[in-house]
Amino acid sequence: MTLSISASLQTHLADRRSTLCTCWKVTRRDGEIFTFTDCRRDLVVDALTYIASSGYSASAIQTNAALNVDNLEIQGALSDESITETDMLAGLWDFAEIEIFMVNYEDLTMGKMNLRKGNLGELRLERNTFVAELRGLMQRLQQATGYIVSPACNANLGDARCGVNLALFTSAGTITSLVSRRLFTASALAQATDYFKGGKITFDVGTDNEGLSMEVKNFTSGGIIELHQPMPFTVTIGDTFTIHAGCDKSIETCLAKFNNVVNFRGFPHVPGMEKIAGGK
Repeated sequence: MTLSISASLQTHLADRRSTLCTCWKVTRRDGEIFTFTDCRRDLVVDALTYIASSGYSASAIQTNAALNVDNLEIQGALSDESITETDMLAGLWDFAEIEIFMVNYEDLTMGKMNLRKGNLGELRLERNTFVAELRGLMQRLQQATGYIVSPACNANLGDARCGVNLALFTSAGTITSLVSRRLFTASALAQATDYFKGGKITFDVGTDNEGLSMEVKNFTSGGIIELHQPMPFTVTIGDTFTIHAGCDKSIETCLAKFNNVVNFRGFPHVPGMEKIAGGK
């Protein structure tokens, strides 16, 4: 994202009679692109139509030369045409990429001035409105990069580094009784207690939660499933799903449950803090 602006736009910025507006481009992880502007009319910029929207407002944008994380909040009304509660609950807007820039709406040939680029962070729903946190690029400097030496495995079950054929540890199920969107039973699952703990459940086509997944918090013999978070939409008896086994990242589980210790990505023999503190 370039920080340069045209000479004509720079001159216009210095004019007290400037005709400026802000444009937002949102690219979701599924590839869908949404564009908005706080101008009173729609604008076409770089072959994209930015829809005039009075349904959102943003906190002030501040930029500095330090390495501080520059965050921004957007608040707006939910609309059936673009930003819907259903899509938000389904997680389609999570970590979407945001680009914010300013233009002269009376003369778009002046180009644009980029203000911010980042990703959506926390999303909250409040009385038919949404509040979205925009995290700047500096946010990534607060996240761990690379792999940490620890006794636990740092691979994800079934990925290229793990090498486990996840299909061999995946089962189909049907909900036979339920307590809530978070706790229900699929009595045909005959695996032992904790077999699916830490695994993932994905609801099949035809359910209200079609294609959506959630991590399994607990699994009890008899097919009782407890999720970490409630499913976004109604769960009903008869809903079908697939569920795969969980892994606690220990070398014991890797050997006994998956017979995959040759690909174990942890360091089980690294001395712990008790060794360091004890000096032995």
